[in-house]
Amino acid sequence: MAKKNKGAGNALVQGSILAIASIISRIIGLIYRIPMQNILGDIGIGYYSTAFEIYNVMLIISSYSLPTAVSKMVSAQMAKKNRRQTYQILKCALLFATTTGTIVALILFFGGEFFATTLLNTPFSIFALKILAPTLLVVAILGVLRGFFQGLGTMMPSAVSQIIEQVVNAIVSVWAAYVLYRTGSRIGAILGDKEHYAAAYGAAGGTLGTALGAVAALIFVIFIYMIYMTLFKKQMKRERNVSVDSLGYTMKVLIITVIPVLLSTTIYNISSIIDQGVFKQVALLQGYSQNDIDVWWGIYTGKFKLLINVPISIASAMAASFVPVLTGSYARRDMEDVRNQINLSTRFVMVVAFPCTVGLAVLATPIFNLLFNGTRQTNDIASCMMWIGAVSVLFYAMSTLSNGLLQGIDRLKVPVINAAIALGAHVIVLVALMLFFRLNIYAVVLANAFFALLMCFLNSSALKKYSGFEQEIKKTFIIPAICSIFMGAAAFVIYFLLDHVLIMIGGRIRNAIAFVIAFVIAVIVYAITLLLFKGLSEDEIRKFPKGTTIIRFAKKFHLL
Repeated sequence: MAKKNKGAGNALVQGSILAIASIISRIIGLIYRIPMQNILGDIGIGYYSTAFEIYNVMLIISSYSLPTAVSKMVSAQMAKKNRRQTYQILKCALLFATTTGTIVALILFFGGEFFATTLLNTPFSIFALKILAPTLLVVAILGVLRGFFQGLGTMMPSAVSQIIEQVVNAIVSVWAAYVLYRTGSRIGAILGDKEHYAAAYGAAGGTLGTALGAVAALIFVIFIYMIYMTLFKKQMKRERNVSVDSLGYTMKVLIITVIPVLLSTTIYNISSIIDQGVFKQVALLQGYSQNDIDVWWGIYTGKFKLLINVPISIASAMAASFVPVLTGSYARRDMEDVRNQINLSTRFVMVVAFPCTVGLAVLATPIFNLLFNGTRQTNDIASCMMWIGAVSVLFYAMSTLSNGLLQGIDRLKVPVINAAIALGAHVIVLVALMLFFRLNIYAVVLANAFFALLMCFLNSSALKKYSGFEQEIKKTFIIPAICSIFMGAAAFVIYFLLDHVLIMIGGRIRNAIAFVIAFVIAVIVYAITLLLFKGLSEDEIRKFPKGTTIIRFAKKFHLL
């Protein structure tokens, strides 16, 4: 039992490391997107986001599933102490990544005009697409190396490389966006369309940071890899009478592992492309101007989605850390350990997702006013999106985690089927909301929440069926929900009072002061109420990073 607890606890620690890195990366992303938003405007951000929608789909097709697949295969072989076969897997994965990354990069570079103009009716995003294309190859190789280290049970190379990638991305993106925006303005003035050319060139500058950030992360991971392989190859030489599968057979197993994960992630993420295509075409048919449509989409992707993706990244990190551990437990047919790990990861994600959902909804307006210099009208639209769609954080966190958990117990096809079902229903809901209720961009927000909710139900049913996992309700959902309501009420009251008390201070500074104080008090209220309501036991807290310190602090104030 101690070994099981150690495995689950280590997965939680490693997941927490990756989660912290993901949060730091997202925060950096938020920070640099503020000046980028101000440089590019809503139209420029719309072009930038459109390019990324296409890039993300191509990334999914070429390499997005590789870290998970490589992690699963490496962890299975390392459990057997078979380093020679582990190295064979790594070589196959690098060959696969180089091949697919190159092909898809060429397709995007030379076929970018079709995607931007014909598919998504946003021709000015072509400049950004051209810059993003070579990044696909870099990210493919980077993903393999990250998956290799994750399979070894360490998330540190992935975590550190994420932060390096985002720091370089932030610096270069803002600088290049500013420089190229000015260049585009001059070109646009000559061509008679200053606004759109400036926005398009600026968006391309923003994507340059993504490319160079990925290169910086790859250099770091290669450096760590070279250091580690010195020891790894020495250990490999000591292995005797160890069978190694042929390169062809290993490649076959890799492809068999990759394809289901690829299909599920493709279907899971392609909804954004479909959303954009459906929304823009239906909105044009309903008589909205192209400019209004581009602005709405820019607000949706550049403000709303940017914020909700921060907490969702925690679920992605937890899924990545638990997949190798679950794979090992499932291979041993230790279903008790499998169920314990599913429970632990779910509890952790829900403890974070609930307060994030409530906090984003309650403080939506002050957050957008603090982060973005847009007009009051555009920030009001973003706030309304958040009031409607903050619950998406909860649903996407759960569905993202459950996708990874199903992959960890070798049910790779199940998320594919579930995502396909949810996607079909999602499109029907989106079209209905736009045509019959004329909700324009808010239809996209609601349809996405519906998609994630349906995925939650389908994946939860599958986990119960294949692992025997019975979801605990009270401590996983009810208590975090109640504590989040208390937290939300405290945050709202504190912010409202301070916003009125500090009336003599300038609007933006007053908003910042009120928000920061409300945020800090909200975190304290949530932590206290969670402990008072016994949302986490002492044993569970101990498995968290610095769990012993947290317990000691809580007991000092009689919260445990």
